[in-house]
Order: sequence, then C-alpha cells, then structure tokens
Amino acid sequence: MRRRRLAPLLAVGVTATLAPALTTSTATAASAATPSTAFSSAARGALDQYVKQKPQWKRCEAASPAELECATIKVPLDYRVPWGKRIDLAISRIKSTAPGKRHGVLFSNPGGPGGPGLYMPLGMKERLPESTQQKYDLIGFDPRGVGQSSPVSCGLEPEEENWLRPYKEETFDKDVAWARDVANKCREKAGDTLPHITTRNTARDMDLLRAILGEKKISYVGYSYGTYLGAVYTQLFPGRADRFVLDSAVDPARAWRGMIQWWAEGAEPAFDRWTGWAAARSEKYGLGDTPKEVDRTFWDLVAQADEKPIEVEGQPTTGDDIRSGMRGAVFSPEYATEAVVELKKAAAGEPASAKKLAAFAGPEGTGTADASDAAEVPADNMTASFFAVVCGDNSAAWSRDPESYRRDAIEDKGRYPLYGDFASSIKPCAFWDKSVEPATKVNNKVGSLVVQNEWDSQTPLPSGQALHADLKGSKMLTVLGGEGHGVYPNGNACTDGTVTDYLLTGKLPAKDVTCEATAESNAQARKNQKRDVLPGSPLPERAPDRF
Repeated sequence: MRRRRLAPLLAVGVTATLAPALTTSTATAASAATPSTAFSSAARGALDQYVKQKPQWKRCEAASPAELECATIKVPLDYRVPWGKRIDLAISRIKSTAPGKRHGVLFSNPGGPGGPGLYMPLGMKERLPESTQQKYDLIGFDPRGVGQSSPVSCGLEPEEENWLRPYKEETFDKDVAWARDVANKCREKAGDTLPHITTRNTARDMDLLRAILGEKKISYVGYSYGTYLGAVYTQLFPGRADRFVLDSAVDPARAWRGMIQWWAEGAEPAFDRWTGWAAARSEKYGLGDTPKEVDRTFWDLVAQADEKPIEVEGQPTTGDDIRSGMRGAVFSPEYATEAVVELKKAAAGEPASAKKLAAFAGPEGTGTADASDAAEVPADNMTASFFAVVCGDNSAAWSRDPESYRRDAIEDKGRYPLYGDFASSIKPCAFWDKSVEPATKVNNKVGSLVVQNEWDSQTPLPSGQALHADLKGSKMLTVLGGEGHGVYPNGNACTDGTVTDYLLTGKLPAKDVTCEATAESNAQARKNQKRDVLPGSPLPERAPDRF
C-alpha cells in the first residue's frame, strides 16, 4: 500500500500543568497489565510524569492543510515498567469548527493492525457532516510501532511479507521454514520492542493521550481491527469511554487466528450467493443457467489455471491466484461475475480486460512503504507491526506444532474450498514468543454502536454479531444487502443518520437497527475495493490481507 510521506514531528516537553483526573486513570492503565499486583507509588509517579507532557502542535507538513496539526508525545514501551524505555506516539488533530458547540474529542483508527492513522482526521473532516465536526476535535494517531510512532521493522524482503500461502504438500516444508525465518528475523531485529506492540498497550496509549489532552472521556470511531482496539479500550477503561462506533467488527474471542479463518468461512456463503446471482443473469454473462453450472464454470477455470497459468497481457494467473482473489470478489456478485467473464475469455485465448481481472492479481507487496518513505518508515513496517499484534496479542491461539497446521489446512481446504488452506496453513505466529499478557476477554456493559454490512469480506456478519453479544451495552446496526468492508459514512441515509445521531446526542437507538443497502452505497463499496488507499481515508485499509 502506498502512503504519502509524512514530515518529521516535533518532540514534546513534559512541564505542562497536570491534567485533571489523571492519577487514577494512568494507574489503571498500568495496573491492568498486572491485575494481581498492587501498582507501586513509584510507577504511579512515573506515569504522572508522562501525563504532564504538553503537545507542541504544529502544521504536519508543508503540503497538508494548516488545520491539521501534529505533535509527538512519549509513552512507555512497557507500562509495567513506566520508568524504562520510552517510545514516540505521533498524534494529530483538527479542532472543532464551533468551539461553543464542542462536546469533546473523537479518536479514530483505520484498521490493520499496522494501519497508520495520523491523517485520519482529514478523511473524517471530508466525509463527516459539519454538525459532527462542530461537536468534536478530530484526533488521529499512528499506533505504537506504526508509521511515525517509533516504527518497527523485521528487515523483511518483499517476498517474505507474502504471508497467506496456499497449502501444497510439496511446498509445506519450505513454508514452515519461511514462517520460522520470519519469526527469527523479527526477534533478532526488534525482539525487545515487538512484545509490547499489542492492542492492550495501544489502548493504554489512547488513555494516556486522553489524560494529556485534559479530557475525562473519549469518543471513538474504529474500523475493522479498530473495532477490537475500541472494545479492548472499553474493557480496560470502561469509565473513560463516551460514544464508541465500532464499524465492521472483529470477534474478540477469535483474535487472531480465528479471525483469519473467518475469511475462509465467510467466503463460502458469499460464493453460493454469487452462483445464484450469476445464474439468474445467464443471458447477459453466460456463466451457466443454474448455480451448479456457474460453480462448475468457476472450478473448471481454476483447474485449467492449475495446469497452466492463464495469461492476460503477459501476466500469469494461477489457480491459487483465482481462489485467493475470488475470496474477496464474491462479496460483490456483480464485481465477481465481471471478473470471471474476463477470466473465461482469457482462458479461451481471447482478448480480456486486465482491469476487470485485477481481482485475481497475484501476491504483491501490500503493506510496504513507498520508496519516498524509506528514510522515515521501514518498508516492512506494516507487516512487522501486523505480526506483532496478530501473533503477540494472543500467542495461545497459535499452535507450536507445524504438523497441526498441515492437518488444519488440508481439512479446511475441503470444508472451505476457496480459501480454507490459505487461512489455516502455517504462519510466523507458530514460532513467535509467548505473549507478555493474556488475551483480553471482552465482556462489559459500556454503551457502543456496532455497525456491520451483511456481506463483508474481511469481518463477516457473524463476527460483528459476536462483538455485539460481548458488549452487553451495545446496539447493532446491520445493513442488509450491504457489501464492502467499512460502512460509515457511505451516503445511505439510514446508516449515516443512525451513526451521526449517536455521535451528536450520545443516545443509542432503543433497539438494534436494520437498514437496507442502496445501489449507491454498494457502488461506493465496489469503488473502494482496491489495494491502494488515499491518505486520510476514514474507511479501513482495503488490502486483502489486513483487517
């Protein structure tokens, strides 16, 4: 994914007046790491020193709007030892457009893990209604280890970042060696840092930033992985959460191996929906008159490409490329159908549209930095920070036995033919160090709004329903027929109105809400179904290997 270059940010002093109501909250932040141990007065004092920081706000870079201000604060690498190593947290803001109507601060996170969020306020300003911009200071930040926030690196080559690998008996031993090598590289390059690049610590950073800003509570809009970050924040700091919008939600109980496996499980009903959709339009598309015939057309193309890759403009497309690309494509039946039509042409040696076949493009370096970023952000930063969270949040979810991944991949390819082996085969997490803390169990009554499309390729509907069940005080907004990953805002009056009303009033709907997708909102989702994302987008990273 390409990102604009970010200018260096200023360091910050620590001589500001103590923000209100901070001692309890910062003590809570640290004690949450070691709940069975009393938090020492020395540690409390150390954290209080962090809270005294006063951000030195300045224009982020010459090319960015003057209203977007950036600063850098310091946070503890390890909250259990706050007097130890410190790391940078790059933060940004756009102030409320009507201070007299201001309610507080609205934090945001774009997803990932590993997605930079420093420019999120720009996207929020562009897309959110003026009434919301009057209500809040829009706050962005690059999570710890990401972008401008002391970025981590494993020193990985681009081919090593390709981590979703299909199971093949003849290559499995090589895949195990790759996974072990990646884990070892990460350990050697950043072994003292990576164990602390976790969701729990990012939530603590958010609360420390809250205290530094002098706010009693924060409001929040988080997408995809950002829903998990938001849920963990509500679990650690329930009294600090104000209005929380969790859009395209992660099931906390399945963080993180189970969430990756959701990609395979969720694709199968979407595939069945697609075969019916294409069959009903067989006159136009010619893929088959029945769902069974459409299914056969697709798998015949996969078999042909397994035998010999199908070429379009000199680019080979393998059967694995087709399966992998179709996993995301089928959540939009029209998009998938148009792609398969072009694939069928290419397979017959006829001219085909490379643009429409982009869904089946082979692996590329998603998550790598633009060359212009090289001096500031390591090229593998998104991948390194992704693994830090996905492996380090919950090491117990990852078996240490490579053979168990072989068995799971074989079984799941049978159960979920499109993607089961990609999702369940060996990952570097199998060789990662044990988590510093246990995974967070999300189970609270904090008010929040869970927002979910019915057809979401990255966080399928059951995942959002699971988070809603865990957050006992939440209400859920479901967009029936909704396609795409990321809902708010999308131009649908029902969905946008429900979320905006909550952000403006703090009042959740009396009961769960169901909205109907519109042709326009689904068209917007298809438009967003691409690998590159403009800086400042308020919607999640669109890379198919991220949340």
